[in-house]
Amino acid sequence: MATTVTPSSVASEPVQFPGDGITVTGFLARPVFAQASAGRPTSQPPLGVPAILLLHEWWGLNDQIKQVARRLAEAGFVALAPDLYSRCGHTVTADPQEASALMAALSSQWALRDLNGATQYLKARPFADPLRVGVIGFSMGGMLALDLAGHNSDLKATVAFYAKAPPLETVAYYLSPVQFHHAGKDAWVTRKEVDTLRQGLEQNRKPGEIHIYPEADHGFFNETRPEAYRAQDAALAWDRTLQFLRNNLV
Repeated sequence: MATTVTPSSVASEPVQFPGDGITVTGFLARPVFAQASAGRPTSQPPLGVPAILLLHEWWGLNDQIKQVARRLAEAGFVALAPDLYSRCGHTVTADPQEASALMAALSSQWALRDLNGATQYLKARPFADPLRVGVIGFSMGGMLALDLAGHNSDLKATVAFYAKAPPLETVAYYLSPVQFHHAGKDAWVTRKEVDTLRQGLEQNRKPGEIHIYPEADHGFFNETRPEAYRAQDAALAWDRTLQFLRNNLV
């Protein structure tokens, strides 16, 4: 197990990389480590740091998800947030009706292909460890993260926040440990779905953990949605997420 090193600062930038027949845009945040000076050794990890694919909600690649990427970099991870709407105009919206239409138009098969390209791009960054890559997804992005868990063997850890749970039979194909965060008052993701996911993990002896926040609603982690945000639950979920990633990637 590698030693966790605290970065001295964070760097971030917009990026582009090949998807399946298109150019996908995204946002990359990474930790910056102290350099050697005056006889002091550098604290830069010699083999790169763990890397995370960060998958946004149906709102698009907005400032909130970019801030989550920066928080991951502050915690010592490289974070790449691909624009899942790169095939449909790079739209960012705060309108639920427009967001619903965008999600409905998104082909999960094409998205998974583009996310395979994102994984390869992330693995090729010189500051990332290609053998320690995980994925975090929120809502729509969480659904795609769970799909990736059964399709992409490069990913060694999967975290999904308030995502629609997959059919029971698909859990048998999971290739990485899974952590699932469920909002107890979520009207979109039912407790029955979550119990089915738990059953699938247990029946197939797949490593995973499910955390339920009884008073939380869908989107409780998103601080830009005051109608749903719950600071205490969000902080607890973040701590659990970082610990899960460190257990499986660091």
